[in-house]
Amino acid sequence: MDHSQSSGNDLDGVNQVHNQRIVVPASLISPADDYGKKENYSWFATSQIPTDLSIQLQDVTFQVHKFPLVSRCGYIAQVEMQNSNSNLEKCLKLDNFPGGSETFEIILKFCYGLPLVLNPINVAALRCASEFLQMTEEFEDGNLISKTEAFLTFVVLSSWKDSVTVLKSCETLSPWAENVQIVRRCCDSIAWKVYKESSKPGEIIDEESWWFDDVTTLRIDHFMRIMTAIKAKLLKPEIIGSCIMQYAGKWLSDTDTEAEGCRRYSYSKNEVQINILSSKRQEVSLGHSKEQRMIVESLITILPAQEEVVPCKFLLWMLKVALAHSASPALISDLEKRVGMVLENADVNDLLLPSYTIGDQGKTLNTPDECTMHNIDVVQRIMQYSLMHEQQQHHPLAGKFNLGKLLDGYLAEIARDPNLSITKFQVLAEALPETTRTCDDGLYRAIDLYLKTHPSLSEHDRQRLCEVMDCEKLSLDACMHAARNDRLPLRTIVQVLFSEQVKMRKAMGKEQTASSDNSDQHDTWTSTKEITTLKAELEKVKMEVQGLQKDYGELQRECEKKTDKCRTSLGWTLGRMKIKSPSFLKGKIQGDETIGGQKRFSFGIHKISLRRRFSVS
Repeated sequence: MDHSQSSGNDLDGVNQVHNQRIVVPASLISPADDYGKKENYSWFATSQIPTDLSIQLQDVTFQVHKFPLVSRCGYIAQVEMQNSNSNLEKCLKLDNFPGGSETFEIILKFCYGLPLVLNPINVAALRCASEFLQMTEEFEDGNLISKTEAFLTFVVLSSWKDSVTVLKSCETLSPWAENVQIVRRCCDSIAWKVYKESSKPGEIIDEESWWFDDVTTLRIDHFMRIMTAIKAKLLKPEIIGSCIMQYAGKWLSDTDTEAEGCRRYSYSKNEVQINILSSKRQEVSLGHSKEQRMIVESLITILPAQEEVVPCKFLLWMLKVALAHSASPALISDLEKRVGMVLENADVNDLLLPSYTIGDQGKTLNTPDECTMHNIDVVQRIMQYSLMHEQQQHHPLAGKFNLGKLLDGYLAEIARDPNLSITKFQVLAEALPETTRTCDDGLYRAIDLYLKTHPSLSEHDRQRLCEVMDCEKLSLDACMHAARNDRLPLRTIVQVLFSEQVKMRKAMGKEQTASSDNSDQHDTWTSTKEITTLKAELEKVKMEVQGLQKDYGELQRECEKKTDKCRTSLGWTLGRMKIKSPSFLKGKIQGDETIGGQKRFSFGIHKISLRRRFSVS
């Protein structure tokens, strides 16, 4: 290139400076005779002319000639012009140089006239470095910017594999790769190829997931760019959801393993021991937590809005990760609403969200003394969102019965938590309307487990807890178990006994009707035998109740000695015994016992010869 004919005034000035300082022709120093690294991580260009410029980049010092670099690099030309009047030894330090010393070495050889080899691995770094050094066509035709741009346009962007390779190489080139539009062009190219291949008629999701493995290896910001471009092209939301699930499984840590390292609970018969385990291995580093938080927040924002594009199990797992890494409250709320939309498909184990969160310092914020084992507040909000969603549908509460079973199962799990207050349990049990339960057996089981885990509850608290249960919705088996359950308060046992008698009468009525209409002699004999057994049992119950009637006066006098609160509660219950046929009571009062500092009465249920059921606890 003839520098004397250059149109740039600044460039002419630079050439004049060099003409004054370098008295030998440029052809004698370009190319150099030899290149290479020596001791102390230095790089030398050997020629007949001594080097006159030192360039410091990271831990490597490059001893080079000024002219080959000034003739191609606008940045070095400007620096040289600014320092032309200095008599000090020339030493240029390049900070934040994209691609590092390896990329600069390739550029040096290009400036000295050696052949340039471009490939998908180095082209992004060379393109960014050439932008940094301002290697434009103003200095020489076919300069490095134009060469790398041509390779990106005609080679890289036409190939799926090369586009992914270049995009991965851009992860260490921020912000230069963004500024020169390499990231945008690669993401758009990948998204277009996905859309083109996935939009073919007759394709199914399994066949369309050929690109998942490559895309899910990318950094989260690049993955988001591709998924945003794909969504803009209206690709099937199920495909996008499947890809997001695969990415989350690859990049998000297993919070269950982390929870195991943070807490461990062991139960014995009468007490619960809570051990807090801590070690370096169990601590979550600050950097890791921030990275996980960024990933989960990004994936939440990119999830398709349509229902059931991802399973409820995955949404709850994402919610667990988001809570563990203190994700944005707004995004957590959005995820809770999405879970509520498909909650009828959930599993009880998936709802067991730990109550602790991992803070910015990488340690547990809450301890068992301060909170419950499980995040009950989140589950309560999810239940409310689910009810709101069902009410907005054309068939309100279509999945209400599934919700009732799900909630009762969840209550049975959290009932074992020694830190769970009776108020939290009661509020959650009443979170769903009564119509969501056709049977209260599951709720009774949860209450029984809570009473077993909290044996020191007062009679008042026991009664308060049992008020959330409707005894009339208990099955006959549950009634039989409850009638023998000494953990229940007296008032509840009375209600259960009455409900049990009603159910037995209904059962006998149905059996009599069925036997009269059934022509099968064997079935008739079986039904008659069962009715006879039930009648015998009922007669025994009536005999026991007669004994109870005799002691009624004495019991009433004992009630007057109780506190006003106990007298009000017990008096109301026993007031109902004045009916002529008090056959709803099965047991005979046998003295009194003291539990939790208060007197309570127990029935001699063991005298009744009804068939015993196995415990539902």
